[in-house]
Amino acid sequence: MYPVQGSKVPAYDKASTMFSPEGRLYQVEYASKIVEQGSTGIGVVYRDGVVLAADKSVQSKLVIPESIEKIFKIDGNIAVVSAGLVGDARRLVGIARKQAQENKMIYSEDIQVEVMAKEIAETKQAFTQYGGLRPFGVAFIIGGVDEKGPKLFETEPSGALAEYKAVAVGRNKDKAMDYLEKEFKEGLGLVEAVNIAYKSIEKSLPEKEKLIPGRIEFAVIDRNGFRRLTDKELKQAFR
Repeated sequence: MYPVQGSKVPAYDKASTMFSPEGRLYQVEYASKIVEQGSTGIGVVYRDGVVLAADKSVQSKLVIPESIEKIFKIDGNIAVVSAGLVGDARRLVGIARKQAQENKMIYSEDIQVEVMAKEIAETKQAFTQYGGLRPFGVAFIIGGVDEKGPKLFETEPSGALAEYKAVAVGRNKDKAMDYLEKEFKEGLGLVEAVNIAYKSIEKSLPEKEKLIPGRIEFAVIDRNGFRRLTDKELKQAFR
């Protein structure tokens, strides 16, 4: 139960570093709540790489859809999908890009996907541990390809990290995950993976909402690197 303002219960939510008697960090839990309100993001591993998809959830006809960025390129072989506070996402993306460039300068090679995922998770965790900071209100799906093959990870505001074959973040994540668990198969082709990602986002929408063209952004990372899918490619995928 959360502390009530004006009660005699100590305000354990006043600092991100203060545990409640039940062993909870309320500021981290609050950060997770904002992620649950964010638009849905999907990651699916397929035969040759990783498909990333994000619902832009454009709320106004006056907004230019291309100006809303939910999928961020980190390096030539890695990208992320965010759910939650876009400002926090951009800050973390900036940190991750710097780490990727430092790795390339020191070791003359692209950073491994798992190493990058752990770096992002450690940055998030650090912001739950020190006074004067607040947790990042964003969850990431981190996808990429390296010498170990296609890799897909998810990080939470707490810094928790897990590897997946397919995963969802954001609003109505549970509905999207239910669909992914039923439909995912090993060795999917690109077209199959794109369709599964699209339908899982569709499942996550409230009953009265419908998907419209341009609302979902797709990207692929394979051996040739990162690229966003064009309208022509998407039309072929949804035939």
